[in-house]
Amino acid sequence: MANLKAIRKRISTVKNTRKITRAMKLVAAARLRKAQENILRMRPYALETISIISSVASRVAEEEVHPLLARREPNRVMLVVLTSDRGLAGAFNTGVSKAAYKHYQELVAQGRTVTVAAVGRKGADYFRRRGVPIAHSLGHVYESLSYNKARVIGDMIIRDFADQHLDAVYLCYNEFKSAISQKVVLERILPIELAPEQEGQTQLDYVYEPDQNTLLSRLLPMYVNVEVYRALLESVASEHGARMTAMDNATNNAADMIQTLTLQANRARQAAITTELMEIIGGAEALKG
Repeated sequence: MANLKAIRKRISTVKNTRKITRAMKLVAAARLRKAQENILRMRPYALETISIISSVASRVAEEEVHPLLARREPNRVMLVVLTSDRGLAGAFNTGVSKAAYKHYQELVAQGRTVTVAAVGRKGADYFRRRGVPIAHSLGHVYESLSYNKARVIGDMIIRDFADQHLDAVYLCYNEFKSAISQKVVLERILPIELAPEQEGQTQLDYVYEPDQNTLLSRLLPMYVNVEVYRALLESVASEHGARMTAMDNATNNAADMIQTLTLQANRARQAAITTELMEIIGGAEALKG
């Protein structure tokens, strides 16, 4: 039987841990509400913006192809992986990192040259341990997240693609579904996906002001930046949801552990009392003899 003092010390330690996990759960829940509001407001705007820009881009004549629409053999690929800077979020970071690494291995097996842009310290550490070349490592992006921060990442991607240093760019992130559910998404953002032609539907065009090329030069970078910003918001909401769930599970596990340790302490105390009584009775019997 374990020493009673050691068990009581462990109970005290677990109780302190439970206080910490409960506080972290409450903080994550508060941040989740704000992050959820942000993504629910942003998502319809982003999806509609992307749909319109994709539709406009699909009407570009072949001889007027914009650099961000150029389709080349995808020999040089970049994976932009969105993870967090902190842990204690369950499988949030591991899930997206494993999915990105699996795609990386598939592309390498096809003879592609693949680099990684890691947004978040956890993803950067994951790929460094596996010897994956990291072209860009960006930390502290999620602190006071704004469209301007997303634009810095988007402009970096656009510059590398327009200069023909890259042939394709993929985003890998956690899409927010609910507080307890996140879905790992891998999607291509460059070259820009054109809107598919609807069968039996007349292909209409727009009147461009000032002209088509000028408009595309503004819209297509906006497409990339909006998509990056939406993915960042999805990742932030997913992180807080995953952390809240993980801390809730940790708090419940701590309560179960305290109950088990308390039972062990009671048994140890009863065993000690029984031993003392047996010694007293044995001593009394010895005196009688």
